[in-house]
Amino acid sequence: MLALSGCSGLGDYGRLHPDLDSDFIHDWVGRDAARSVGAPVSNYYLTEDERTLRDLAFPLIEPPYDRQRWDAVISEYGIDRHIVYGLFVENPTLYFAHLEAVDFRSSAGRYNRLIDDIRNDIVRIEPFFMTARRVVDLDRRREASAAHIADLTPAERANADARVGENSLTIAWVSNSLRERCASYRYALEHLSVAEPEPAAAEADRALTLLQQEIAANRVVVVGPNFAAAPVAVAQ
Repeated sequence: MLALSGCSGLGDYGRLHPDLDSDFIHDWVGRDAARSVGAPVSNYYLTEDERTLRDLAFPLIEPPYDRQRWDAVISEYGIDRHIVYGLFVENPTLYFAHLEAVDFRSSAGRYNRLIDDIRNDIVRIEPFFMTARRVVDLDRRREASAAHIADLTPAERANADARVGENSLTIAWVSNSLRERCASYRYALEHLSVAEPEPAAAEADRALTLLQQEIAANRVVVVGPNFAAAPVAVAQ
């Protein structure tokens, strides 16, 4: 794929080209979320909800300015390591720097990009957290069932606990990413309003307020299991 010089991995509307897509494309999200904090990784197969959780998580953890890159497929498959290295690390200036680097025909173009990125996040939030709530509920049932199975092997218990941790850390990753995005969008809007003031700034501010309201309305508290050898994030 990478040898196809000049070819983009994206199809219509910024989605990955169907020829490059896979049912397992984002399975790495939970795995790498766990590895980032030294937590174990489960050998169990993903359920449909767990796989959907990871699919819906990816657009909310990938930097919005990377979606239109010609090599976006690298990030989709988890090959681009800078996403993982950036776990839980805040830098609100990067979005504005990328926005300023693009050669728009007018100042309105930067505001339109900002507004589009904010609105794209807004429509992605509810589907992700609906799935997250289902996964959290099923993980609680998983743990309750495991507590009543007398002949559960240590390996089965370890894999179950690891999967609960992966799911919890995936949700935590998205929650943290959304907080970072709000800070990045606010930074960009404030600095853009000084550099290139436009009436569209008011529309961007309204969109950002709506994004913050959607985040506040979709909070999911997740608590990972206690692993003996590694700390696990407890996140909202």
